[in-house]
Amino acid sequence: MLEQKLSNLKQRIQALKQVVVAFSGGVDSTFLLKVCMDALGRDHVLAVTARSGAFSEKEFIESQGLANLLNARQIIIELDELNIPGILDNPPERCYFCKRYLFNKFIDIAREQGYDFVVEGSNFSDTEDFRPGMVAIQELGIISPLKEVGLTKDEIRKASKEMGLPTWNKPSYACFFSRFPYGEKITREKLKRVSEAEDLLRGLGFYQFRVRSHEDLARIEVLPEEINRFFEQSFRDKITNEFKKLGFTYITLDLTGYRTGSMNEELKEGDRAAWKN
Repeated sequence: MLEQKLSNLKQRIQALKQVVVAFSGGVDSTFLLKVCMDALGRDHVLAVTARSGAFSEKEFIESQGLANLLNARQIIIELDELNIPGILDNPPERCYFCKRYLFNKFIDIAREQGYDFVVEGSNFSDTEDFRPGMVAIQELGIISPLKEVGLTKDEIRKASKEMGLPTWNKPSYACFFSRFPYGEKITREKLKRVSEAEDLLRGLGFYQFRVRSHEDLARIEVLPEEINRFFEQSFRDKITNEFKKLGFTYITLDLTGYRTGSMNEELKEGDRAAWKN
């Protein structure tokens, strides 16, 4: 099954002849860039990466290293999401406005560089969550080849490992906007606070986690098997003290543990259905 999907993916990419790849340096976009490079060759592939305060600087630097590793040409654009209309007040459809703005930039670059197609790395597993950004991607005619051929996240990790890609077991990242409940106004200071809080957890050895910010309350999500680390008083004190230095008043641990899209749990089914892609 996986071999057939990979064969279908290669054929799909080859039919496009030359592509601009929306490249973040994550598991999916790195895999997609590798497949495009193998199928089309360096001269027919261009990686475009957005640098912004909504993603960690570490992730941006890693994207540059991965592009070099794959010998891919990379263009970097600066993006300030807080200046995009419809973003600042953080509505449920926030991702729609952001993706529409961002991928219009990618389309402009594609045209300037003489490319007809822009591809991005959404996969089949992404259809299980509330993702209004996918509506914008479809409206703009952006191609999502991994999703088209039915590749799941687990399959992409497996194939990445077989290809020797260092991202095969990389934790899942997401825009820092996803750390805030819908309706809470987002500021640069809040984004920076969340980024520094997650850097702290990363430095303590946590693999997959999120710091969800509810005004002055931090809700920590870690993998269920790592929750027991918080049973030690000295460890909790360290987390509490450091988070308070960052400006949080209350620090809590989510007993359910890490899961993607936990901020979407508050949405009603009607809200989800309106943005079903």
